[in-house]
Amino acid sequence: MSRNARINALLLLVVVALAVLPLALGMGDHKEEPFTGADAQAETAITETHPDYKPWFSPLYEPPSGEIESALFSLQAALGAGVLAYYFGLRRGRRQGEERALAGARDPGRGE
Repeated sequence: MSRNARINALLLLVVVALAVLPLALGMGDHKEEPFTGADAQAETAITETHPDYKPWFSPLYEPPSGEIESALFSLQAALGAGVLAYYFGLRRGRRQGEERALAGARDPGRGE
């Protein structure tokens, strides 16, 4: 197994452990909604400490259900990942093209 394969396997193992361990260890069992987002937890903490708090503004769009909100968040994450993958792929392709052009300029009789 090459060094890169070992590093990738180790990273995959760490990601799986981060996803599975909180569930396996029962973290958050004492809460009504154990794995809510940070926004919901912050809102709860604010209303507990300052019950008369008034928000500065309201959301532009409030999804009708949590499932739609999750779907929109997932779509946003997928679009962001796609843009990043495109950018890094484009950079790598350009770099490889430049390397091939330089190699061809150094050795014109190579016959690629």
